[in-house]
Formats: sequence, structure tokens, C-alpha cells
Amino acid sequence: MKEALLIIDVQNDYFPGGANPQHRALEAEAAIQKWIADSRKVGRPIIYMQHFNDPEDSFFRPGTAGAEISPRIAPMSEDKVIVKYAPNSFLNTELDAYLKSLGIEKLIVCGMMTHMCVDATVRSAMDYGYAVDLIAEGCATRDLTLGDVTIPAETVQETYLASLSGVFATLI
Repeated sequence: MKEALLIIDVQNDYFPGGANPQHRALEAEAAIQKWIADSRKVGRPIIYMQHFNDPEDSFFRPGTAGAEISPRIAPMSEDKVIVKYAPNSFLNTELDAYLKSLGIEKLIVCGMMTHMCVDATVRSAMDYGYAVDLIAEGCATRDLTLGDVTIPAETVQETYLASLSGVFATLI
């Protein structure tokens, strides 16, 4: 089964000092670096998703350093970078067509935010017929709030990984 590494939204605004820092972003990035190195070694295609928000939003504003892919995992010339404007990496992008052009059947997914873009993309991948391995330690999220309740990032992470595990993805 031909596979590709899909890296979702590992952009500067999600790291310490950025406009929307994620819990354990640096640890997730370290795991992603290992998968990038392995992918390069075995010739696995690497696809980067880069999210842009409206210029009025607080993060991922086009043309800002915060919207750039982290330089620590910078794409190389042979890698594909696809811009998106919604949480689902398949929505109104060339992702599916590009994967089909390569004969990809399985995605190895990592990135940020687990509760938003990773979740939306992994669930959608099933609709497009792709098998998914999800790199648990290669994902990061943040605290969420519901009314007056703060849900800690660790709980958010575990809940979303558990909900994706099985039907939508195999956790690795």
C-alpha cells in the first residue's frame, strides 16, 4: 500500500511566542522531525498543509512570520505544500487529486491542532477512501473552554485521539 506523510499546520504561530501556542508543540514537532527523516530515507512522499486565516484573524494571517511553516521542519523542493483555508485539508484544495496522482492509498498523519484540523482531515480521509495511521506523539492541541469550564489540553488530546482510533485511524 503506497503511503505519504501528511503534516498539518505545523506553523510558527503554534509555538511558544506565537499568536496561538499549542500544548507540547515542540515535543510534537520533534516526533514529526523523526518521521520526516524516515520518510526521506525510504522515499515516502511528504505533503505539508499550510493554513491561512483572514487577515483580521489573530493568527495564521497571510504574509506574517506566524503563518509560515516551522523552519525546523521546512519543506524541501521535492515536498508538496498545499494551502488551505478550512480545518479539513481536503476541502477546496488539491490534496485528493495530488494523492491520487501519486497512487497514495494510506496517509501517515501528524500536526496541529488535534481537536480541529487533524480531526477534520482524518475523518474526511475515510470519505475519500484513504487508510490513516495517526502519529499520536506528533500531534498537539490546547486547552478548550465550554462555558466556565476549562478542559485541559491533555484531556482534549486523549479524547480526540481516542475518538479517531479504530474507525478513522490506527494510532501509531
